[in-house]
Formats: sequence, structure tokens, C-alpha cells
Amino acid sequence: MIREVEELFERQTRAWPLLANGIEGLARAKTRPVRIDWFDVWIRHIPHRIASTNARVDPESIAKRACFLCPANLPSEEEGISLGEDFTIYCNPFPIVDRHLTIAHREHRAQRIETQFGAMLDIAAALPSYFVIYNGPESGASAPDHLHFQAGSRKLLPIEKDTSGLAGVLVRNYCRNVLLFHGHERTDLIGRFQRVFDLLAEITHKRPEPLINIACFRQADEWVVYVFPRAKHRPRAFYTGELTVSPAAIDLCGIFVVPLERDFERISADAVEAVYREVTLPDDQVLEIVQRLESKR
Repeated sequence: MIREVEELFERQTRAWPLLANGIEGLARAKTRPVRIDWFDVWIRHIPHRIASTNARVDPESIAKRACFLCPANLPSEEEGISLGEDFTIYCNPFPIVDRHLTIAHREHRAQRIETQFGAMLDIAAALPSYFVIYNGPESGASAPDHLHFQAGSRKLLPIEKDTSGLAGVLVRNYCRNVLLFHGHERTDLIGRFQRVFDLLAEITHKRPEPLINIACFRQADEWVVYVFPRAKHRPRAFYTGELTVSPAAIDLCGIFVVPLERDFERISADAVEAVYREVTLPDDQVLEIVQRLESKR
């Protein structure tokens, strides 16, 4: 599958100017680290991400636009390759990371993860040098009306380095709350995720889907899964105009996207930490989830 993806990028870069421009824009992107406690977060200035950062995802706005992930509405130059029976891989024309992919369901159906987590694990297994992400419909997905995942090269995935060798479900002192799972058995991981999903829905009183972001990858014969329980979609700074940021899974994994140069120049470690703490679920609720998970072992 990796070879087919590489060939897709080669064809699409030649045939699709929007993608070529996006890849060129990513190559020019400015990136700098900020140190928070024991880890780094990489601030990445990518101007072409402004539309996604500012995307209006309320039901009224979604109803007024055509779905940009449905095949009938794709640009004439865009092509994809099949991944299993249900998904198609496309090159993302507005990349945040190298080899940024969008993996869309062939049917137009709502962005919901509860019955699709197994598919996410399968995608990670099919793309072993990539990480795979899921953004919930109220947690950063710019297409909450169409089931999809994203994937990208693991060359820059700060959370992988940060959590290497860690044991336990909760990553401590990380300024954003994240649950960490390792596993060799697909069925076991699906069961553990379902337990987390149900606990989140119960504790936050949010149905049909609690606010959530997920990232995962497969290394050797093991999956590594990160679940970010969310408190809200966007931080206060977005609405006040102080910062034009709208964190989703990639941001929470340590690549913090700022589409405006002024934000790139002035954003501090304290500001990033404040955004992380604000948009992820508070400590007390996450600790309750962890305690209840551990009580079931």
C-alpha cells in the first residue's frame, strides 16, 4: 500500500496544481520549537491552513455547502486509491505534515468513530510509516458530515518521542490530557476504546459522540493509540482574536498550527500550554475515567 500511495502522490503532484502548491507551501513553512516542562511543541506557520482553522462547522453552515469529500464534488484533477471496501485515500491539498492524506468513506455518512475504531486500526496497519488521526465532529473536523480519517508521515510526530517507553494509561505532566494504549490484539484495543468512549459520554453527558480526538500508529506488531478527551472545540483566544488557532489531533500531538505569521512570531510556551489545558478535558474528569478503567482490569 505504501508504494501505491507514493505513486499517487507522484501522479497527483504533476496533474493537480492545488496539491503541488500545497506541498510547496509546506516546504516553505516556518517551524520552531517551544519548550514546556520536559517536552517540546513544534509551532508551524502554514498560511494555507487558514480556511480549515476558521472553518464554520455549525449545522446551518454545513447544510449550505456541498460536501467536499463526496466523489461527485471533488476537483476534476483529484484521484484516489481504494483502501479496503469502504475507504478511498486522497492526497490532502492543504498539508500540515509530509505525505498528508485524507482517507474518506465512500458513502456520505456522519463523522462518527464509535463503530469505526477498528477501521482506524486497520488503516494504521496498512500504512506502517504513517500516523492516522480522527477529529470528532465538534473537535476539529472540517467535514463533520462525512466520515473520514487523516494520515501523515511519522517523521515529525512529537508525541511518539515524548511517550516512548512510558507505561500507564495517563501521560503525566503533559499540559493536555491524553490516554495512551498499547496493544497487539485488535479486538482487545477495540474493547478498551469502547470502554473509554462510553465513560466519556457518561461523564460529559455528550451523545451521540463525546468530544474526542484520536491518533494512532502501528509499529512492528503493536498499535499505539492516543485518545484526547476534549472539553471544547476552540479556545477563548480564537473568539477574542488574540490567536487564530483551532487545535485538532495533529496540534495535540505536538505540531501546533498557526496560519497567521503574527501568531507564529509571538506565541509563547505559556500560551500553547493554556490552549491545551483549555480545550482538553479537566484533570478531575480524566482521573475519574482512568480510575474506572483501572478498576475493570
